[in-house]
Amino acid sequence: MTASPASTLWIAQAPSATDSVLVWWMMVAVVICGFALAFSLLNLRRFAVAPVAVEDDPGWSLTVCIPARDEATNLEECVRAVLRSADADGGSKTTVLVYDDGSEDETPAILARLVAEDPRVRAAETRPLPSGWNGKQHACDAMGRQATSDWMLLIDADVRLAPDALMRTRAAARRRTGANPEPALLSAFPRERTGGLGEAMVIPLIHFILMSYLPFGRMRNSLDPAASAACGQYMLVRRDAWMEIGGHASIRSSMHDGVLLPRMFRRGGHATDVFDATDIVECRMYEGFAETWSGFVKNAYEGLGNVLLLLLLTVLHLGGHVAPWCVVALGGIDLVLDLGIPFLEPATGLALAAIGLQCVQRSVIATRFRQDPRVVVLHAPSLVLLTVIQWWSLVMHLTGRRSWRGRTA
Repeated sequence: MTASPASTLWIAQAPSATDSVLVWWMMVAVVICGFALAFSLLNLRRFAVAPVAVEDDPGWSLTVCIPARDEATNLEECVRAVLRSADADGGSKTTVLVYDDGSEDETPAILARLVAEDPRVRAAETRPLPSGWNGKQHACDAMGRQATSDWMLLIDADVRLAPDALMRTRAAARRRTGANPEPALLSAFPRERTGGLGEAMVIPLIHFILMSYLPFGRMRNSLDPAASAACGQYMLVRRDAWMEIGGHASIRSSMHDGVLLPRMFRRGGHATDVFDATDIVECRMYEGFAETWSGFVKNAYEGLGNVLLLLLLTVLHLGGHVAPWCVVALGGIDLVLDLGIPFLEPATGLALAAIGLQCVQRSVIATRFRQDPRVVVLHAPSLVLLTVIQWWSLVMHLTGRRSWRGRTA
């Protein structure tokens, strides 16, 4: 019996199980990207900038703590920016404490000159790095124990403060944002300046991850350690609470204080919060792709904390965000070469919808945080690169080869 032309055509066009899987896959991708966009829009409303300081603000006693290891190109500009902000905050008593962490460049000479010029600048007492400590955590712990103020602001040497940054940070610390009490740890996410393409592909993902996954509502209405975040570049802590949790000694071996320190505060019964400092603080985190790679590899896995979460993010990012670009590329090839693959049309349509949602999300985030506009079209390769960094960070973590500025700790 010979099949009719109509039945032959139907068989040729009938979708296979593989075809159906691809269509369903793209439907899931649309859901993943749609959820990320919706969650980001909600979080962007909650992630407010610091309020303007009120006129009758009583001020505070504050120590700005700056760990410095080979920071000759950054230290002076950082300290002078802090002093200008302290000048604008006349009602407060502000001290700048710098820990020279075994620098081999001109950092010690620059620090000595700054100390001689302004009595508000002090050089912290130093000692050799003990076994089992990360260099930055040791420096921050030493400065915290030498400080005598009620509050401490821990910043990196590549951070630059606007003149009103300290006043507005204090106003943010006194702002209630949920059921939790005023935070004992308040962290700001600065404007992250980037230079080359390598920096632009990776560094802006900090805000993408923050907006896509941090449950702001739960963070501000519970003390759940998992519902917390911070940026190690700019963290304000109430010193008595910091002492109560054991200071930075509680995270002595960590290379990711931005994740672990707020969790320690919450385990100790203290609230933590974050705010948007794009308009009052900026930072050039890394310069060039090589430094960006090394900087993220040192703590990308530690920031996640377990392999299951790494696997989940890998599936979400590659399967939900990157795969649609591959499907669209395949659909373009089919269109140009006229291959006549029927199942590609619905799959490509869904993939384009997922890409559209991604582009809206990255465009909104890039505009809000003053990011390089190239991040929008670089979304897919950026997530591929981030995934490689995270898995390589796991390898370095397991083999004990994570390092930064010549140290494995």
